[in-house]
Amino acid sequence: MTTAASRQPAAGPAEPVVRTAAGAVRGRREDGLAVFRGVPFAEPPVGEARFAAPRPARAWDGTREAYSFGPPPPQEAGIQGRTGVLDAPTGDDWLTVNVWTPDPDPAARRPVMVWIYGGAYKLGHSGSPGYDARFIARGGDLVVVTFNYRVGIEGFARIEGAPANRGLLDQVAALEWVRENIAAFGGDPDQVTVFGESAGAGSIASLLAMPRAAGLFRRAIAQSVPGTFFSDELARDIAAAIAAEAGLRPTVADLTTVDPRQLTEAGATLGARMRTYEERWGPVVHTLTPFSPVVDGDVLPTTPWRALASGTARDVELIAGHNREEYRLFVGLGGQLGKITEEAAAAALRRFGPGPDGERAYRAAFPEASPGELYERVQTDWLFSMPSLHLAEAQVAGGGRAHVYELTWPAPGNGGVLGACHGLDIPLLFGTFGADLGMLLFDGAEPSPEAEALSSRFRTSWTAFAATGDPGWPAFDGERRLTQVLDTDPLVTGYPEETSRRLWEGHEFPALPLVR
Repeated sequence: MTTAASRQPAAGPAEPVVRTAAGAVRGRREDGLAVFRGVPFAEPPVGEARFAAPRPARAWDGTREAYSFGPPPPQEAGIQGRTGVLDAPTGDDWLTVNVWTPDPDPAARRPVMVWIYGGAYKLGHSGSPGYDARFIARGGDLVVVTFNYRVGIEGFARIEGAPANRGLLDQVAALEWVRENIAAFGGDPDQVTVFGESAGAGSIASLLAMPRAAGLFRRAIAQSVPGTFFSDELARDIAAAIAAEAGLRPTVADLTTVDPRQLTEAGATLGARMRTYEERWGPVVHTLTPFSPVVDGDVLPTTPWRALASGTARDVELIAGHNREEYRLFVGLGGQLGKITEEAAAAALRRFGPGPDGERAYRAAFPEASPGELYERVQTDWLFSMPSLHLAEAQVAGGGRAHVYELTWPAPGNGGVLGACHGLDIPLLFGTFGADLGMLLFDGAEPSPEAEALSSRFRTSWTAFAATGDPGWPAFDGERRLTQVLDTDPLVTGYPEETSRRLWEGHEFPALPLVR
């Protein structure tokens, strides 16, 4: 099977050279594209720079080879089917960008798409095979950029003496690099679209609300936005518990005494027993991660939903959407498909349903649903689908433009039991069916004509939006709520999850508090 992930780079006789602000880089020619990997956009965040905001990359002499992805940021091991650390270089130069361009001609001024990976804010690497951007760049005749940012403790733990949301600050630095350098690669710095999934979409929601990111992109695509944002008080309490796992205080002075690759063990240990903190941390202990963006009042002044509703990002065109059975992936990975009890469903409804009467409301709204269906539905809604819908609604309320989609086509892997689950949009968008999560969702098999057609539709819509602001379906509004349903036979209809929408109408998705 030939996929974007399985082809090996081959050096061409005339390797492309581009001069960036920091120095010249030499890439490779691959499948009709010029590809540059591992270009520093910031100094390695180690030593005195550890836990600091990113600093611009130092200039270099001569021409730097940009053939290989930079090393991943320090992180714990991944979950099944979504490994964070793959075959990659080692070292401290974590903050690098990669560029796919049809031609590094400064006069071309092609639209630019910048991918921000997900991974529960604790995993991720732009060099993962599932993020090979060649199909997007070639099919859309545009420039695609991917990059690394700090995750886990290095990027998101609330540490005394360090700025909050360092991972988000890395993203801002990467976008500033794009603004300053992308024209030399054939891109248009005034036509930048950020796109990302899961924690990447949560990052994009954050960037829309961040004053530091204003003006760095014109359009945004947020795929499966998580609703988990931490209050500063909650984030500090979680950081203290993580540091205690290593016998330390949550301060820069203490944590810099531990190698960043070893410090990840403290986060992993705490993550494995988060549920013992439920009385203090609330529903976050039932997620996969003790990390999320922090509403600290400075880097992130308020939640994305509140910021967008006030008009903060009204000049940015937005796509926001989700998959129909988001949470089924996690039920499946946990070996719980078909095993959810009535007691487990009741607990989930009480824990995640909107308001104090969430369980009764869900049971009344879905009277025929089984315990397993209720368990999945409420967690899909709480964690991904309603935050994504509400982001679009907030954008429209604030005077901006938004388009909404739902992916309903079921993943064929494992006999189709996972449905249109979380992460399915990634192999469909990138065409990387045989890499990363695609191996689980497609069983490593040759994609069907149906899958290929839907994959092509994803790329066509996303790249058209990046070029023109129009993905091929009408904008969302508060009356008709027109939504693009992505399936074998795509259609535009009123928002498909109307029952859930009504249950969550008026919910604000506030920053999660420290429970007293």
